[in-house]
Amino acid sequence: MSASQTLGGPSRCGRVLGPSLDKIIKNAAWRKHSHIVSSCKSTLEKLDTLSDTGLSDPKSTLLGISSSDADFVLKPILLALDSKYAKVAEPALECTFKLFSLGIVRGEIDSNKSNPILYKIVESVCKVGGIGEEPVELAVLRVLLSAVRCPCVLIRGDCLLLVVKTCYNVYLGSLSGTIQACAKSVLAQIMLIVFTRAEEDSMDVSIKAVSVNELLEFTDKNLNEGSSLYNCQNFVSEVMNASEGVPDLKLSQPITVHDLRNGESKLSKGEQNEEVEEEEMKEGAESGSAVVSSEIREDGFHVFKNLCKLSMKFSSQENPDDQILLRGKTLSLELLKVIMDKGGPIWGTNERFLNVLKQYLCLSLLKNSALSVMSVFQLQCSIFMSLLTKFRSGLKAEIGILFPMLILRVLDNVLQPSFLQKMTVLNLLDKIGGDSQIIIDIFVNYDCDVDSPNIFERVVNGLLKTSLGPPSGSTTTLSAVQDIFLQHESVQCLLKIGDSDLPRSFGSDTSSERPSTSIVEDGVVPDCELHPEMHFELSDTATLEKRWAYKIELQKGVSLFNRKPFKGIEFLINTKKVGNSPEEVAGFLKNYTAGLSETVIGDYLGEREEFALRVMHAYVDSFNFKSMDFGEAIRFFLCGFRLPGEAQKIDRIMEKFAERYCKCNPNSFTSADTAYVLAYSVIMLNTDARNNMVKEKMTKSDFIRNNRGIDDGKDLPEEYLGALYDQIVKNETKMNADSSLPQNKQANSLRKLLGMDGLLNLVNKQTEEKPLGANGLLIRHIQEQFKAKTGKSESGYHHISDVAILRFMVEVCWGPMLAAFSVTLDQSDDRLATTQCLQGFRYAVHVTAVMGMQTQRDAFVTSAAKFTLLHCAADMKQKNVDAVKAIISIAIEDGNHLQEAWEHILTCLSRIEHLQLLGEGAPVDAGVLSVSNSETDEKTSKPVGLQSLKKKGAIQNPAVMAVQINQFIANLNLLDQIGNAELSHVFAHSQSLNSEAIVAFVKALCKVSMSELQSPTDPRVFSLTKLIEIAHYNMNRIRLVWSRMWHVLSDFFVSVGLSKNFSVASFVMDSLWHLAMKFLEREELANYNFQHEFLRPFVIIMQKSDSTEIRELTVRCISHMVLSRASNVKSGWRSVFMVFTAAADDEQKNIVLLAFETMEKIVREHFPHVTETEATTFMDCIKCLIKFTDSRINSDVSLNAIAVLRFCALKLAEGGLGCTGKSWDDGSSVSIIYKDDSDVRSLGNIDDHGSCWVPLLTGLSKLTSDSRPAIRKSSLKVLFNILKDHGHLFSRAFWIGVFSSIVLPIFNDACKRTDMAVKDEQDPPTSKSPHPDGSTWDTNSRSNSTLPQISNVVSILIGLLESPTKGSASTSFAAILCLTAELGSRFSEDEWRKFFLALKEAATSTLPEFMKLLRTMDDIRLPDNSQSHDNIETSSDDGTKNDDLEDDNLQTVAHVVSRMKSHIAVQLLISQVIKDTNKKNLQFLSASNISIIVEIFSSIASHAQQLNTDTTLQKKIRIACSIMELTDPPMVHFENEAYQNYLDFLQDLVQNNPSVSAEMNLESLLVAVCENILELYLNRTDHHYEQQKSDPATRWVLPLPLAKKEELAARRPLLVLALKALSDLGKDSLRKYIANLFHLLVGLVRTEHNLGSSEAERVLTNIFQSGIGPIIMQ
Repeated sequence: MSASQTLGGPSRCGRVLGPSLDKIIKNAAWRKHSHIVSSCKSTLEKLDTLSDTGLSDPKSTLLGISSSDADFVLKPILLALDSKYAKVAEPALECTFKLFSLGIVRGEIDSNKSNPILYKIVESVCKVGGIGEEPVELAVLRVLLSAVRCPCVLIRGDCLLLVVKTCYNVYLGSLSGTIQACAKSVLAQIMLIVFTRAEEDSMDVSIKAVSVNELLEFTDKNLNEGSSLYNCQNFVSEVMNASEGVPDLKLSQPITVHDLRNGESKLSKGEQNEEVEEEEMKEGAESGSAVVSSEIREDGFHVFKNLCKLSMKFSSQENPDDQILLRGKTLSLELLKVIMDKGGPIWGTNERFLNVLKQYLCLSLLKNSALSVMSVFQLQCSIFMSLLTKFRSGLKAEIGILFPMLILRVLDNVLQPSFLQKMTVLNLLDKIGGDSQIIIDIFVNYDCDVDSPNIFERVVNGLLKTSLGPPSGSTTTLSAVQDIFLQHESVQCLLKIGDSDLPRSFGSDTSSERPSTSIVEDGVVPDCELHPEMHFELSDTATLEKRWAYKIELQKGVSLFNRKPFKGIEFLINTKKVGNSPEEVAGFLKNYTAGLSETVIGDYLGEREEFALRVMHAYVDSFNFKSMDFGEAIRFFLCGFRLPGEAQKIDRIMEKFAERYCKCNPNSFTSADTAYVLAYSVIMLNTDARNNMVKEKMTKSDFIRNNRGIDDGKDLPEEYLGALYDQIVKNETKMNADSSLPQNKQANSLRKLLGMDGLLNLVNKQTEEKPLGANGLLIRHIQEQFKAKTGKSESGYHHISDVAILRFMVEVCWGPMLAAFSVTLDQSDDRLATTQCLQGFRYAVHVTAVMGMQTQRDAFVTSAAKFTLLHCAADMKQKNVDAVKAIISIAIEDGNHLQEAWEHILTCLSRIEHLQLLGEGAPVDAGVLSVSNSETDEKTSKPVGLQSLKKKGAIQNPAVMAVQINQFIANLNLLDQIGNAELSHVFAHSQSLNSEAIVAFVKALCKVSMSELQSPTDPRVFSLTKLIEIAHYNMNRIRLVWSRMWHVLSDFFVSVGLSKNFSVASFVMDSLWHLAMKFLEREELANYNFQHEFLRPFVIIMQKSDSTEIRELTVRCISHMVLSRASNVKSGWRSVFMVFTAAADDEQKNIVLLAFETMEKIVREHFPHVTETEATTFMDCIKCLIKFTDSRINSDVSLNAIAVLRFCALKLAEGGLGCTGKSWDDGSSVSIIYKDDSDVRSLGNIDDHGSCWVPLLTGLSKLTSDSRPAIRKSSLKVLFNILKDHGHLFSRAFWIGVFSSIVLPIFNDACKRTDMAVKDEQDPPTSKSPHPDGSTWDTNSRSNSTLPQISNVVSILIGLLESPTKGSASTSFAAILCLTAELGSRFSEDEWRKFFLALKEAATSTLPEFMKLLRTMDDIRLPDNSQSHDNIETSSDDGTKNDDLEDDNLQTVAHVVSRMKSHIAVQLLISQVIKDTNKKNLQFLSASNISIIVEIFSSIASHAQQLNTDTTLQKKIRIACSIMELTDPPMVHFENEAYQNYLDFLQDLVQNNPSVSAEMNLESLLVAVCENILELYLNRTDHHYEQQKSDPATRWVLPLPLAKKEELAARRPLLVLALKALSDLGKDSLRKYIANLFHLLVGLVRTEHNLGSSEAERVLTNIFQSGIGPIIMQ
């Protein structure tokens, strides 16, 4: 062991001090440093006697040594340091370093009073640094850093400031770069130690070594060369690591300040509080009232404040180029940057630290903002970034001022910017743009705040101006390369902002593809996480939207005011931004300075309009000029507006000012006139002194002379006027000229909107070349701004996480972004720049699409599509190809949100495919779609690209042609970068689109395809084929989505299918057919309509197409489809039948035949498939077949269709209708109305099976009225055969419906047609009725269903009975007889009553009309009655009589004769029907019904008698019939038959039904009828019968004419019948009526005797012999 190892004794302290003291002794000069040597030796001797016994002494300065020995031991070190001799000082410095680094020194070092020896040592160490030798300076830096780092020593207060100052001076004074770097590093490390402890409020903290490389980022970059950087980093790391592992166990606990105080007892709680309160009172006036929790934080506060003060030192006017001061400023800012970069929550949570940021750091940034020194500016921007990232919530107002001053001022400078400054700003904005929350917070707290500047808007606009570059024609200080670089960087910043507008949690479909750029590096955390306990005002989006809208509207009002002040004030009042009182308007003009033009304010205040005048008075009255000098008052008054140029306006303002000033200062002037004149003089003096155009300036004597006698005739004191003159000349009275610089009008207006005019003007007054300090006015103004903003910002900070706020941000920035990206992309060919712009388009489309901002989204998509230049391929470049790739990326990434913008994208894809075809030389679709092969060959034989160029007329010269063709081909080759796979991927990706997006995608693709197909010269099918692919890809979507898609697709296919271009239409139909075949491969459940909807385009095209070929193609497609996929067709049958229904009505025979052939196959071969789904399908099938029966093309088709209908009936009867699962007789019922037949009434409630019969039977029923006899006959036959063969399957309810809705309408239609025929023709139709005989019906099978319809049946049959058509009447007659014969026994009394009442109605209803018709004969004149028939014929041969009769009379008579014949026939048929019905059913008739029959017979007989008694009418009719060669109406026959039927009926009742006869007294009625017959006969035999009757004595006989004899012969059978009826009565009955009959019988004896009628004589003889004779004999 050497002797040095034993120096200092056994104690730990001795082992450190011993070697150093020994070295000091050796290096000291014996004479000069004898006292040092002596002290060292004494100490060594003392150390040999000491051991570590003082370990437990808390008051000891040195570890292991008692407090009484500590000062003695340290004295030689202090003497050595004070020697200022390097060789002596170096061992002392080394010893001191070891004492601090090993933790041997303990205690608090504050001042000379608290711990003198330690403070003196530190002070001496600081003084040693002034020696100037590099080793000593490094040693000093090492000691000071180790002292601050030592966890056992707290250097605070003045001592800490001394340490910082020493390192500061070493940096400034050293000439060595290494020393400077070490000094800066030590300072930075000290700052890190101090403020880390302040953050934790503890000495026991973990501290990392500072990074020297980062520290030298902005300045001293030359020190990075060689080994200096490495040595400096090792130096700092060595010192920091030397203090690790201090063995004192007590140091592991947090050390309070008072525990470390040497030689002092721990203060009581009360004393501590008193000291803290006293310290707070000292700082209160300077820093505001705040609580510093400990002295550690107090030291940090003082250090920070002093650094800020150092950074605000400026060069003096005498020495403007003081580089040392500039270096010191830079160092201070660097240290502040270190502090802010590592700053923690205390800066935001502790009010005192927050205030020091506001009042010192922010002020420092503002003062230094005008310096042109690049390093200073970069440091300021870096510090500002830290403030913005971490502490923006507590510095809202300050950031609102700093942002325009530091960032926007440089950003807005386009013409003469500093390149480095602007690059620094752009880099800063790039970092800000990387944090979306910062961007959102800026927008929410500034752009949405009425009292704050629009920072976000100005940033975006500034970036836009930078990206556009200097305006054309302007001069700039930048080189072309620099300008382009700035433009690219600004676009990059816009790109970052656009990307950060959408948080990663929103729009998750693309979040995985975009890496997060949130700033979370090196322990830097966002502001909201840094201050969780900080008060944030969480505002909802609705509130912020209102605030933003309020601000926008307010700014709109301000802008309007600056242009038209009266309208602006009116707008602000109407929108309730300003009150409607003059005082409120004046307050707004005075206090709201953000954007209001001072010139316009002055003009408005000077107006003489009443309200403006009141506002001006209120404005002036709001000032308080009390105790204010006149010059100061007028300056203060004019600071808010600029005096107008019109003298009258100035006069009104100055007059009111003078009045107000005198009111506030009543003793200032004699009257207000004095103040008024003096104010004018001051204004003139100010203008004269500042106007450069005025050569001869106004002197003081001139000013005094000009104001003589203004004080009510007296002079103002010359001293007063002279002082006022000096005040005005030296200090300009500012009247803000906001429009004095027209070229900066926009910038000025932006500054006014920000409220930063004053600050910018004050700062800009400093020359950037000279780093001079800001003047006092600037400092005061800034401080006033801070104080004014402080009260507003703290409680007004808003933190929002709702992504809906992004909509408002996008509304602000989308326009500038679109302009920046578009212009850059258009003007630049730089690949990096264009890539950035295209990326910006992608981000912008994504944000606007996700936010649902349709207008903005479409604008970006349209612009991106425009830059593809696909519409002008000859000019394409690589950037245009990149734009195409961007379009494809947008389609894939944001397809769910594109909606209408899909059209632009798909148009681009269509053009790409077209150009690719041109480049490959492949034939275009126009050849495929050409009409003829010759046209195809012609088009494909020529180069398409050449054709297109020729069409444009761009090629004139052959040489130019060759160049352009080569360029065109080269550009087409660029598109090889985009493969078909990429295009196909867009369409294949449609499977991933959501339900709304796929519908929008299909709509857009349909539009694009339509435009392709409608091209007159170059129709293409690219998009059409893609539509088919899309349908294939998305066919497996849910039915609801697929239905919406197909609704769009079907309309498209219909539109194209109806195209005039046959090739296009046929291609579409073929595509639709393939798609339908694919679709029909899928199964469809019952009761769905998807297939029907899918096939709807075929139906519409078939119905509306004008092209025969397309209609035929449609039929062929449907035929092939259903015959090959019949088993899969469900609801599609409806569409199929609708197509064939339309085909059945076609004019082309081949279409009709093809459709019917397919229809027949479907019914005969696939009937179960047709009917397995629902009954309506079968109805559609029947309707289609019936339509074929209406075909006029081929009657065979119609007849075969009826046969197919018969087949359908057979299948239906066999149970082949799969749609009905219920039994035919289960009683279930549904209400069915055949919807396509409006004339068929409801069949009521019928069963399910019956509902399937309805369309079949109804269709056949309608066919019975067809105009073609063959169709009528066939349909009637089939219909009644179906009813006969399958009627037993029908339920009773269904039969009722069949009769009422199917069978009966047939006869109704027949009756109507017959009536129409009678009206149209004079002669009655002779054609046979088309309806079969009623006897062919199997009435027994339908008896139960017929009875309820008896009234309807009878009415129909009677209607036919009344028909003038012979066949219809006879058929009706037979049907009625058959009906009553077979069903009469089942008729109820009421039904019989209805039957006979119907007959009665038929017999009597036409009588009035008929009699009215007969009366028309009264006005017709015919030849004289005496003219013989022969003469009439002779005259008619000559034509004389026909000439006398007018044509209209002949027509009338002919019509009357025809109607009379028809009428007589009907009446006789009705009478015969009743007669025959009674013969078979008399036993079923009641008395009431018999009375109705009697009434009918009586009515008919009376009517017949009436016709025959009108002799005039008879004569006219006979004459007319003779003239027109017509047969006479059988009127006599009518009368005979009517009375004969009447007599037969009564006689039958009297003889066979005596009870009824007696009840109704029918015998007397019979006698009365016979009496009437006898009397009628006698009246016809002799017209003098009445005279003879009255005078029986007169007797003569006259011969009867031949016509009379013929009439009597015709009446004689009726006479005989009546006489027989009387003879059958018997003697008793005849006795009762003989009195009334005898004279008639006598007359008949005479008449018949004369006529020689044997039959009548025989009957009369019998009456007299058997009846009258016995009566007389009695």
